[in-house]
Amino acid sequence: MATIAIQGDGVAACCSAFLLKRAGNRVSLKPTNRSRVPAIMLSDAALELIREVFGNPHLLRGAHRIQKRVVAWGRDATPKVLQHSAAVVSEQTLLEALLDGSDFDVDHFGRHAQWSILASRPVPKPAVEHRFGLRFASAAKVTVRDGFDFASCWIESLEKGWLFLIPDSSESAWLLSVGQTPESLLDSSVLIVREITGWQIQGNPFPSAPSIIAPLAGQCLDGSGWLACGTAAMGFDPICGDGTAHAIREAILAAAVVGAAANGEKTGQLLTHYSSRLLAGFDRHLRLCRNVYSSGYGGAWWDSELNKIEEGIEWYSEQILRLAEFHYQLRGFALEAIA
Repeated sequence: MATIAIQGDGVAACCSAFLLKRAGNRVSLKPTNRSRVPAIMLSDAALELIREVFGNPHLLRGAHRIQKRVVAWGRDATPKVLQHSAAVVSEQTLLEALLDGSDFDVDHFGRHAQWSILASRPVPKPAVEHRFGLRFASAAKVTVRDGFDFASCWIESLEKGWLFLIPDSSESAWLLSVGQTPESLLDSSVLIVREITGWQIQGNPFPSAPSIIAPLAGQCLDGSGWLACGTAAMGFDPICGDGTAHAIREAILAAAVVGAAANGEKTGQLLTHYSSRLLAGFDRHLRLCRNVYSSGYGGAWWDSELNKIEEGIEWYSEQILRLAEFHYQLRGFALEAIA
């Protein structure tokens, strides 16, 4: 049995804590005070992954469903209606479902911990954040027109950013604006502006460009190890809609690394494997962003953000050269050495 301290109480923290405690470890959880994301869209694949981790096939069965996407992407693009299948929940609702019935030690956080999983900031001083873009996002609670289709989400690219309109129930919706304020982008909107009758910004703007810390894992002077995952490790552009799924996969891998170390695997190789896997996932996200942003609209704003994404891809190439090949593979929720 290992003693693990988990910093944070988001999706990554909850998933890693659940897996490690189920494996018989002593787990302490340190909640953080931060605002929650008002609406998270979970693909069917992400939803099934969460259910598999928590062993609950009925988890979030009552969540609001999205069945279509209405997309106007590109300069003078004709809107397209695409089939979609996803669930929408608030982060608070998601976390309450994940933590239901769980009991973690919060009084003795970090005491004699052999491992620390950092799912929220701060991270150790050697770690430095690298951000590949200057864009910020704002979330606004909106009122919509009579007859609005609450089973559809809406995406529109504009000269200086993009808008994402997503209902979170059969009677309410949220607007995400990236690049400029909602007011500024709605002034030039052709598609989404017709669906909205009013809005109220919630909270302050927040960074929305891809970001990552380096290093992603390490060892302390006392011999204990640390791993960063979730928002402490990486930030994802919301256009790709895969941030929550990434956080879950990172948590699974973090828990598997701790388990493999307890079984006698070499800590250095485990940390290298963990970092390599997270870097590879970040590179895939950057390349997806490049594809999406290259077709977004064109012009100064889009070109500037696209250049930053290219810088991120080059940065990844430099980082991965320093790391060894993968030595392990996941089988279920456990790491096995590759023969």
